[in-house]
Amino acid sequence: MISRSLFFVFVYIPMMLIGIPTQFFATRLGLDWNYMARLFHKTGCVFLGLRVKTIGAPAHGRPTLLLSNHISWTDIIAIGSQADVSFVAKTGVRDTPFVGFMASLQRTLYVDYNRRRDTQRTYKEMAERLASNAAVLLFAEGHRDLGDHVQPFRSALVGAAQAAMREGGAKDVAIQPVTIAYTKLQGLPVSRTERSGISGITKKSFKEMVRDMLTSGVKDVTIAFGTPMPLSENADRKVVTKIAEDEVRRTLVALNRGMRLPEPAAA
Repeated sequence: MISRSLFFVFVYIPMMLIGIPTQFFATRLGLDWNYMARLFHKTGCVFLGLRVKTIGAPAHGRPTLLLSNHISWTDIIAIGSQADVSFVAKTGVRDTPFVGFMASLQRTLYVDYNRRRDTQRTYKEMAERLASNAAVLLFAEGHRDLGDHVQPFRSALVGAAQAAMREGGAKDVAIQPVTIAYTKLQGLPVSRTERSGISGITKKSFKEMVRDMLTSGVKDVTIAFGTPMPLSENADRKVVTKIAEDEVRRTLVALNRGMRLPEPAAA
């Protein structure tokens, strides 16, 4: 805890004092500059005790919608340290003090699944983002889970990727499955009880969850980037989403069991 406090004071705070204004002006000027965001996330991994390992690589140079499972708030830090992506988050994240501001600096897209008009707005923004050859990551379950299984993926926002092809001029859109797994805590396999703590689901308040993240031990995190799948305008979005869901489910089970996975094929 002392070492993390020192790291926060002498490394994290100075980096934020420089990085936040830089990223703020880059965002306001519409610059597609992700270096500072990646540096922030990499530093955040050190501060939070996340040791990140990757299998495969995020697709780049083409419009890509990444579909991932979701376990903890720290998923964003871990994935953001390895991939230049914008995230799709619930509007509650935008309204959370400081967290919402930092998320907006990374051009996060916000959605309220309970309001159809708001969902349509997110569709349009995502289509525009994909049409500019950007990568957007969606936590497709729609909420956090313990990390021992995968809930059904939502298929609605895959339709936004197809809208980008029809209306935004995006070409060669790809769907890439992404699996995140917390495999070890302090060097030992994670138990079900510890998964509950990592996910933060049992925490009664945001403050309690943050305190737990800052005081917990070192966590080994594996991020598996699957093989990107071409998406056609006329593809059944539910079928495509289910294929990604099944791959993420198989990969999560394998990672939790400590099985060695082959590198996915190149796109």
